[in-house]
Amino acid sequence: MKWKGIVKFFLGVSLAIALLIGGGVAAALYFFFQVTSAPPKPIFVNDKPSVKAQVNSTPNTANSSAPTPQTRATSSTPTPTPQALAAGTYKARVTWADGLSIRSEPNLDSDRIAGAAYNEELIVLEESADKSWQRVRLESSQQEGWIKAGNTQRVEAQ
Repeated sequence: MKWKGIVKFFLGVSLAIALLIGGGVAAALYFFFQVTSAPPKPIFVNDKPSVKAQVNSTPNTANSSAPTPQTRATSSTPTPTPQALAAGTYKARVTWADGLSIRSEPNLDSDRIAGAAYNEELIVLEESADKSWQRVRLESSQQEGWIKAGNTQRVEAQ
């Protein structure tokens, strides 16, 4: 009888330790994957309609009945017609893989007023005196602002 009690005790303790370790590992994995998963792509007012449609067509598995930022941000703004470029301006394509922040003034402390995605075309209007900033206009929304120079590549006219 004495050995039975000792075996039951050690069996119970080892089972409790195994359950605590298993639960801890499961909780750690859950939180790890919640933290490392990428959030949904944000939709900005100046995004092209094709980008908005692409994001809106992806199924929302979390809660399909709740309104999402993607569905609220869509608008039926007409696509601007191409215009002839003024002298000294040229079309360029964003080459920075993460996209660019378009700022209200040519410095890093100024407000971010828009964004330009990788490979998005824009029009370079002018360069700052020290050639470190470029004033650009987005083709999709006609919004103007400043970006750091060296993050675009000139697009030849077709």
